Amino acid sequence: MCQKEPSAAVEFESIIPYDGNKIAPDVRVDSTNLCGKYKGTLLVAVSQDGNQNIVPIAFAIVEGETSDAWYFFLSRLRKHVVTRDGVGLISNQHDSIKSAIARSSSKTMREYNMRYQKLHEQGEIYTEWLDKIPRSQYALAFDEGYRWGCMTTNLVECINSVLKGVRNLPVTALVKETFNRLNELFTRKRAEAEAQMNVGHVFSEFVITKLQAYQRAAGNIQVNCLDMQNEIFEVREIPIGVEYRVNLRQCRCDCGDFQVDRIPCLHVFATCANQHLDWQVYVNEVYRLDEIRKVYRARFRPLGDPTTWPVYQGPRMIPNPTFKRVCIGHPKKPRRCRICGGNGHRCSRCPQDVGSSRGGSVASAPY
Repeated sequence: MCQKEPSAAVEFESIIPYDGNKIAPDVRVDSTNLCGKYKGTLLVAVSQDGNQNIVPIAFAIVEGETSDAWYFFLSRLRKHVVTRDGVGLISNQHDSIKSAIARSSSKTMREYNMRYQKLHEQGEIYTEWLDKIPRSQYALAFDEGYRWGCMTTNLVECINSVLKGVRNLPVTALVKETFNRLNELFTRKRAEAEAQMNVGHVFSEFVITKLQAYQRAAGNIQVNCLDMQNEIFEVREIPIGVEYRVNLRQCRCDCGDFQVDRIPCLHVFATCANQHLDWQVYVNEVYRLDEIRKVYRARFRPLGDPTTWPVYQGPRMIPNPTFKRVCIGHPKKPRRCRICGGNGHRCSRCPQDVGSSRGGSVASAPY
């Protein structure tokens, strides 16, 4: 089936739309240019499951990175895949965000203020430039929990590297190859989650490793109950004497790890041990193996031979001739030197070749 859009884009549908509400509520989008006969851009949206695995959730082939193309992609991502509210969208489309990410990713306001002061000491021009950017775009302490600890689009860049080998394929072959790779990925990850559940595991391997580290570090923490009714506690790390407030009801800790990662930090572990509480209730459900299995529950149906498909009754898409690449003769390659490996000159004129002159003739040695 396909649906004609006013902007000349076409939607293809072969299975039931993917349910993106079982993944972590943050989506990263990026694009990669196609290298085939016709120009175009592949838009990609990915997220993560509870075991920090990359989950591709949407693809679109558009004419380029235009505002209309991004609106087409994001609006259908919102309508058909990620339908719940409160989902963070991470993109590297704006240079200001990329520059701000390189500056800081502070989890707490105290850490942010410390780094901000150090930057201010280097020069007021740096902090004045930083003040023009919303703090929620570069500091985890002000993102209201939408980023889930993620500050970059590295995940979607990994998908782009995987798809690099198919970018020069025609559209039909590209769609088929993407379909086959997703089928292999979902089948393998679903089997891995079921295997871990069969041996009695409850949470993902990634979370178990972090929880065990927090649990070991919670031994040297002193806990004082401030408000039992509202579940507010004060903890103190014995070796260094730093104090933190823990609010179990609101799932917050002054260290910032509790609300950013949605798993108990070492201060929450110490509080639960002191009050004889079950720490597992404070682990977000996205890290449970039964929820991870739901991420990959979609079953891919074979497409079959095109001769067996129902007769298509709808508009036909004609390739836009203006998008066709102009290729005359052999592709031009820059000159590459065999001596230094640099481009733009040959070995006969390499400046690093001490045995030859600029013109390429060899100087005679004196007797």
